[in-house]
Amino acid sequence: MGHDDLPTLELAFPGPERDRGVAAILTGEKTALTGLLEIYEHAGEAVPRAGRRFCVLDSEGRPAATIELVEVRVVPIKDIDDDFALAEGRGYADVTEWRKAHEEFFRSEGVSEFLGRTPVIDDETLVVAQRFRVVEP
Repeated sequence: MGHDDLPTLELAFPGPERDRGVAAILTGEKTALTGLLEIYEHAGEAVPRAGRRFCVLDSEGRPAATIELVEVRVVPIKDIDDDFALAEGRGYADVTEWRKAHEEFFRSEGVSEFLGRTPVIDDETLVVAQRFRVVEP
């Protein structure tokens, strides 16, 4: 199955943040990603399931890698631990740094614009925690 046959996955928004994320996937540093459940619901998208493959796009919209989800959990944000935060491959020292960065992103202008409001993020906010493996770069 080629890139063209797969649903696409875009990290963050095009630009430096996406470029760093794609680079971390390609080096193997990034093996996890997190989405806000509310974004999936607002977009009318089902939460992906383990075994699903995606074509990861770079900032120019070009295929950069194919990944396969190996674990998908919907959990309150407070349940994310240091191990998962480190697997995000963004250089977080611990889950506290991870959470601060994710809260900032989830409350960002781009996300707020998409949702039509700024989401409230508290300990019970549900996130989609996904672990993956690279199938082909």
